[in-house]
Formats: sequence, C-alpha cells, structure tokens
Amino acid sequence: MTATHLCLAGNGLPERWTHRNRFVVLATGFGLGHAFLNIWQAWREDPARCERLHVVVMAERPPAATELVNAHQGSPLAALAQTLAAAWPPLTRNLHLLDFEGGRVQLTLAIGEPRALLPTLRLAADAIWLPKPPATGEHTPWTPQLLKAVGRLAAAEATACSDSGAPELRAALTTAGFEVELAPDADPRGVATRARWSPRFVAPRLPNPAVSTADALVVGAGLAGAAVAQALAQQGLKVTVFESATAVAQGASGNPGGLFHGTVNADDGPYARLYRAAALAAASIYRRSLSQGGVAGQVKGLLRLAEHADGLGGLQQLLAHTGLPASYVQLLNQEAASALAGVKLSGPCWHYPDAGWLSPSPWVRQALDTPGITLHTGTAVQALSKQGGRWVLHGHGGHELARSPLLVLCNALQAQGLLLPLGAQPWPLSQTRGQVSQFSTAGRPPLHCPVAGDGYALPLPDGILCGATRQADDDDTRVRDEDHRHNLERLQRLTGLGLQVGSQPLQGRVGWRLHSDDRLPVAGALPALAMPVGQRLDQARLLPREAGLFVLTALGARGLTLAPLLGRLVAAQATGTPWPLEQDLADAVDPGRWVVRAARRATAQPG
Repeated sequence: MTATHLCLAGNGLPERWTHRNRFVVLATGFGLGHAFLNIWQAWREDPARCERLHVVVMAERPPAATELVNAHQGSPLAALAQTLAAAWPPLTRNLHLLDFEGGRVQLTLAIGEPRALLPTLRLAADAIWLPKPPATGEHTPWTPQLLKAVGRLAAAEATACSDSGAPELRAALTTAGFEVELAPDADPRGVATRARWSPRFVAPRLPNPAVSTADALVVGAGLAGAAVAQALAQQGLKVTVFESATAVAQGASGNPGGLFHGTVNADDGPYARLYRAAALAAASIYRRSLSQGGVAGQVKGLLRLAEHADGLGGLQQLLAHTGLPASYVQLLNQEAASALAGVKLSGPCWHYPDAGWLSPSPWVRQALDTPGITLHTGTAVQALSKQGGRWVLHGHGGHELARSPLLVLCNALQAQGLLLPLGAQPWPLSQTRGQVSQFSTAGRPPLHCPVAGDGYALPLPDGILCGATRQADDDDTRVRDEDHRHNLERLQRLTGLGLQVGSQPLQGRVGWRLHSDDRLPVAGALPALAMPVGQRLDQARLLPREAGLFVLTALGARGLTLAPLLGRLVAAQATGTPWPLEQDLADAVDPGRWVVRAARRATAQPG
C-alpha cells in the first residue's frame, strides 16, 4: 500500500464518514496531491459517503499546476488531477478554498509552514494525516508544540495517522493528548503510526459560534445577503431571504458594473492579506458564474496606477520585498500598461491577472437562484426578538414573518437599527454618496480592461462606466450634471479619454456606500448582548457570542471583492465547517472589535 493510501486506511476511511452530513480531514503536508486525490476518489466511489467532505491541507512549497498534472499522468487519478490543476490558485500565502463536485467536496489549501499556520486555523478535524516530511536533512518537525497545535483542531472522536514511525512523533502525539494504538509494523496495511484523540485534559477552546440547524434566515438581498445565502445553501441549509425593496440589489449593488482586485502593501499586513484572499476567492466564484451565462463581466485582469516616492525603481523594490507571485500581481511600466489598456495611461501600474469587473445585479439574482434558497421581496423586517432559542423576524405591526435558530443580517445600515433595541452597542458606521457615469461607444470601447486609480473606468459591452464620486453627508438621490463632470474629468486624467457633459447622452446612478471607521467590513457572529461578569475583553476571538446571530455589512466601496469570501466566512462560522480565513483576519472584521478597543482604552487610562 502506498503512503498516500495510508491516510484512508489509518483513519478508518471510508467507513467512518458513512452517511455523515460532513466530514473534515486535516493534513499537515500536501506533496504532489496524492493523499487529497485518493481521499476525493474514495469519496466519489463510496455510495454511503458523507454528504460534504472538507479537506484542509498545509503546503509550505505547493507545486505548480503543471507539476500536479505531470505527477499523475497515466494514473487512475489523472482526471481528478486535471480538475484540481484547472482550479489551482495563484500561490500566495493565504488560505485558498477550492470547490469540487458542486461544492460537496471542498479543499482548503493553506500555504505556509505548518508550525505558523496551525494556530491560525479554525476547524474541527475528524481525521488527521501527518505525512512524513521530505528527506531534507533538517531536524524532525515532530515537536510537542506542533502536535499540541494539531490536537487543538481535533474533533471529539478524531483519529490521526502517519507513514512515519518516528519515536519523536509517537511521543509528541501522546503528549498532545492522543492515544497511540499501533506499534510499528503492527498494521498489515502498512500504517506506521495510528492514534486516537483521547486527552486526559482538554484545554479551554475558543468560543464556537456554530448552530445546529437545518434552516436559516437572511435579511437583505444585495451582494452581502446573496453571498451569505448562497454559502449557507451550499452547506445544505434551507435559506429564506427577506428584502424590503420590491427587487434585489437595489442599493449600491445595483450599479451597472464594479471592480474586484487585491492590493499590494509593503508590510503585507492584515488589510493586504484580507483583500488578496477576498479578490482571489471572488475571481474563482465569478469565473464560474460567468461560465453559466446571464452575468456580464470579465476575469481577465485589471490595472491600477501605482505610485512611489522613488518611482519605478521603488515600486520594483516593493514588489520584490513582498515576494508575491506574478500570477497574483505584476508591475508594468507606463508603456506596457498602456498597451494592455488600449489607452495612454499616466504612469506604471500594478497588473492583477486574476481580477476584473462584474455586473452585480445579475450575479445577485444568480446567487439567490441557488437550490435551497427562498426569496421574499417587498417584505420589510421591522424588529427582531428571540423566542425559545429561535430568532423571530417581525414585519409591520409586529406580524411574525419567520423564525429560525440562525439569522444573518445583511441589510447595510438597517442591520444596526434592528440590533440597537436588543441592547447591542452601536458600531461607528458612516455612509458616503456615490454617483457613477456611463456612456455608449461606437463599437468596441477603446478601453480594453478595467483601470483604477483616482477613480476607475471599466469597459462595458457597449460603452464605458466611470466614477464614482464620494460625498459624505449627502442624501441627494438625483443624478447630477456636476457629478458627471467630475467623473469625466477623472476619466480623462486616468485614461486620456476625453468627453464633455452634453456632447452625448450620459446615464448615471446614485448609491450609498456603508463604511466602518477603520474601513474594514463587519462580518461574523455578534458578541453576546450581555457579557458575563469578569469576561476577558482584550481579544475579539475570546468574546462569547449571541447564539445564532450573525452580520455581514459595511463592505464600503469593495463589496464585489469582499462579499463572496466573507459570505463563506459567516457560513463557516454558523455551520462549524473550516473557516476560509485565518483567525487574525477574522478578528480584523469581527463585529466585536470595538468592544475590544473600548476595553483596551479603559485599561490604558491612568487611575
């Protein structure tokens, strides 16, 4: 038996996943994908398989897509390897969530060193695969610290196995709380080490916001609500969505088009990592949506004007410092960027190959058409209450609309309005007005790809969309000529394309972006409305949660980029499946982060 089959045999698979709703496998190494492909193949061949399979693998040096294909040519796994390679992401140091079998098989590829990655993951593994590390001459990775980090991710009846029989591994497993069941060579199938999670003492774990339910309610049918509803439905829940407007995507999600892309920062901190992960997830999801038809857009790259005090040389040093791969971002000089854009740009640009533009409204409708979702438009939610462990939505006059153990509020600023009467602390949110301008072109637009900088411009099938204005404390719903003029002036500075207001018909649309004070979204489980006495408030991850109550709002101007990944984050938190974001990034968007900041300020005050 090959080592890659041992992950199955040593963990009692496929028998242990029989007829389960979901099953989670954690692997501390990926190699050339043999173990994952064998697990996937076994799942496909098993008529009694689990409904959903989640595999989380760590890879310090993941292979290129071509290496995956070449490694499995002529093998029974060749077709699956081709499918995996076709979905292979840019190899940035992020968590990458890949969907197969209509979302019933999910692979989370965590790129980085296991000792650094394990403390950042949130999951409960039913089976753990500890592959023997490559023979690099480095000292053994089987430290007690590593295996304790693995143990913190073990489900109640988890098993673990390895093709290594190293004494250090056995000792570290025992120290971590595993009971080693087999001596070397005792298993005729060739498993070198096999263990069962059986701790004498279980250290306190972080609060788990997951809810046991077969149904869920979502309020709001814009980008946020559609993303959450789709992610919950793909986890097998029956989802009912309520929208106060008579149609979906009537807020900022109703613009004719919008951009999605990542960012580059010198420190590669949480902001850059969040937007990179979100942009790559959006590209994967939108590419699949575009292939189904009915949604306008392109995932063929985007240019963003780049500036640095030291010019092109400084930008080159910045890119080299980040170590980001060319499949994620490239630096183009002015000439190369202009050639790609089809217009003369004013300077060098970041080129994001896996970015682009999308028409939000059709995508929202497509997402809400996912099986398992029921949509009610023209139905305003006026109040919330909790009765018998279920959240109750009330309409006009207190009429009950629906109830469920799981509720996600995705209705922009109105989400906070529903929470305040329950005693929730307000978030520091603000709205800015934005107007976009659109005009037709004769034939193909001269602009060949989206360009961003001071404003943005994107090529629609029959014209150009540009904008958008940013006006605080402005509730004017009218499309204004002065705003068109502002947008066209920026378009000319950005692309060299000149157009005067009145020279041809212009279309426009007004919407409002909702921002938090730190310009990060609000996504996740709501902190407990009444904190226990003595509760630690210094870390968002330690906060107890209001059971079954979640929120996704304040996506700002980057809703198209953020919504798909954060919708999946909320769904993962609610259902107990592996989170698609590292813990520190989930902390950065946590609805409880202002509770933490207030507590830290209070602690820092003298006296």
